[in-house]
Amino acid sequence: MTDEQQPDVRWAPMEPAPSNRGRIALIVGLVVAVLVVVGVLLFFLLPRGEAPTPGASGSPSPSASPTSSATASATPEPTSEPEPTASPDPSMTPVTTPPPVADPSLPAFRSQVQGWLDDALTGLDIVGETAGQDAVLVIDSLQSDAQRLAESAAPTSIEAGWNDGVGAYQQALTDLRSSAAGGGPTASAIDNARATANQLRGMVGL
Repeated sequence: MTDEQQPDVRWAPMEPAPSNRGRIALIVGLVVAVLVVVGVLLFFLLPRGEAPTPGASGSPSPSASPTSSATASATPEPTSEPEPTASPDPSMTPVTTPPPVADPSLPAFRSQVQGWLDDALTGLDIVGETAGQDAVLVIDSLQSDAQRLAESAAPTSIEAGWNDGVGAYQQALTDLRSSAAGGGPTASAIDNARATANQLRGMVGL
């Protein structure tokens, strides 16, 4: 083998890496410039609430209305207690009178009382043919009919005479019942009751 000359290897110091400070400074400068531009734009574009100067329009600023309305709505309104209702004065209460009863016509009144007056004559005939308790029962029925005659409203033209006539008929029936309960109805008591019944029939045109 031939002896070859080996190269002489020596360690040399490495060159320092290039610095990035200039690039970082440039980036930071660009970011700051962008922020400044954005801030200027926002300053001029956004609305600014300024107090009105003297002599300007007296309309309230937009921020005043929400504040005043919010304050007014937040304040609760005082509730007033209900006043007691005064009781009505009895002296002031109007007095209502019932409407007057219509005056019936004579034909209408006749048709109302005709049945009771017809039964009066029929019942008195039966009393003249019977005696004792049977006669008393018939007279009790006639007295019930006489009460209905007294409660019937007669026309004004015959009202006074009708009321007197019904009273006389009721008294005649009372006397007739007394005679029937005492042993037998007397003929005079029957005739008296029949006469008063016929008087009522004549008033209404029967």
